Amino acid sequence: MNYEQWIAPEQYNMTSEMEHHPAENVALKCLDEHEHEEEVTYGDLLKKANQIAGGLADLGLTKGDKVLVMVPRNVIAYAIYIACLKLGLVIIPSSEMLRAKDLSYRLVHSKARAVIVWSSVTDEVDKMEETIPSLAYRIAVSAEPGEEKAGYRMLNQLMEGQPEVREAVDTHRDDIAILTYTSGTTGNPKGVVHTHGWGYAHLRITSSWLDIKSQDMVWATAAPGWQKWIWSPFLSVLGNGATGFVYSGSFEPKRYLRFLQDYKINVLCCTPTEYRLMAKLDGLGQYDLSSLRSAVSAGEPLNLEVISSFQRHFDITIRDGYGQTESTLLIGNLKDMPFRKGSMGMSMSPGLVQVVDDEGQLVPPGEVGNIAVHREMPALFSAYYLDENRKQQSIKGEYFLTGDRASIDEEGYFWFEGRGDDIIISSGYTIGPFEVEEALMKHPAVKECAAVASPDETRGHIVKAFIVLQEGVEESDSLVKELQHHVKQMTAPYKYPRKIEFISELPKTNSGKIRRIELRMLEKQRANQA
Repeated sequence: MNYEQWIAPEQYNMTSEMEHHPAENVALKCLDEHEHEEEVTYGDLLKKANQIAGGLADLGLTKGDKVLVMVPRNVIAYAIYIACLKLGLVIIPSSEMLRAKDLSYRLVHSKARAVIVWSSVTDEVDKMEETIPSLAYRIAVSAEPGEEKAGYRMLNQLMEGQPEVREAVDTHRDDIAILTYTSGTTGNPKGVVHTHGWGYAHLRITSSWLDIKSQDMVWATAAPGWQKWIWSPFLSVLGNGATGFVYSGSFEPKRYLRFLQDYKINVLCCTPTEYRLMAKLDGLGQYDLSSLRSAVSAGEPLNLEVISSFQRHFDITIRDGYGQTESTLLIGNLKDMPFRKGSMGMSMSPGLVQVVDDEGQLVPPGEVGNIAVHREMPALFSAYYLDENRKQQSIKGEYFLTGDRASIDEEGYFWFEGRGDDIIISSGYTIGPFEVEEALMKHPAVKECAAVASPDETRGHIVKAFIVLQEGVEESDSLVKELQHHVKQMTAPYKYPRKIEFISELPKTNSGKIRRIELRMLEKQRANQA
């Protein structure tokens, strides 16, 4: 495997990829939920970022400090990320859907010194019960001029009168840039460490998949708070000097198709769920998507009928890709590569990704094994934060095992088999069963429970909870709704179980461990029969 071209210069800051584009070029074209439009050039975006960097530096934040950022899709999100990276701060991307418990864990575990949070969701920060000694600054971001938040410094005020920080601090390619928390099968989320050098490798590895040109209008629908937002809307768009189309309203398939048509989107990166819902529309062919030349999907396998629908109506092939929070895109159907329906595509570079057995040895073509990435790949994460041994446990021989399973054919195409663990992927969200089960167990009606992935036509999979009730508690539709609401209050609402089934006992091993795999297979069998 030749990966030398993905290794960043020794002294490197990923914002350097955004500094050399013509200042007058449009960086972002943003629409809010009412379709009010805002346009910002590269020059203006960098000026705003440099002012924010000045304010944060004046506050006392310095290289290596960790900052939790929880803001929606808009211009200020891009400016905040650029500002933090230029200062050498470590960003903890966080979704606005996270609850106080989620935030508290991240802040305590990371020893973060600051939070930068959208003013409408400061309530969850304020609800945190745990003392966080490291947290020195609470900064609120508001769309309303002059708004104040008790206990918070306002970002607009921090920026006022500040000299611009034009030069990035001296960062090494191995310095931490991003600390992303991702769900695990047991216990709390894991902190995934990505360096500035990861950003350099990501841009170069994914170029043949997204195929972004500087003159393109690019719509990548991921929201800040997820690693996928850093991948595409942020780094891949601004790193290539393109114009990012940003819509901050909720998903509605007709509106999405109208935007694709009216704003002449050239490159589109959507979740499989968004593609599925668009493909189901009557009159799909009435939209003019002739400007669209690159359409990609990631997060979970995309249905063949959806791919066929877009080919039939628009003569565009949606190209699947596969990657992880711990890395970047690893396998994809690359631009101009012969397309194999149902395949994940090929390794982004020969030898980068393989299929191996549990000992890290290559398996023959056609045999199912572990999807594994070479341990020396520059876009592989550095470590799990404060848990150095955890990464090593997933390394077998020369490879890091991803937790997913597939086969590879004689031509090098990968064919997805399924998860090798209990992680649930629903509408692109990665959900650990532990977090769902922990929330359910805090309800007085629940004696035992297990959360698993249940196949779903639209979302790919949904969370289903199998619940053993306390003695004397009667099952009912109202109890189902009560339990679902309870989970939404305890943790991010996208994790709640959309299906609940009450059972008398859970399948277990001789040692008493719940066998979620039996419940997963039961759901898969039921879906096949249906």
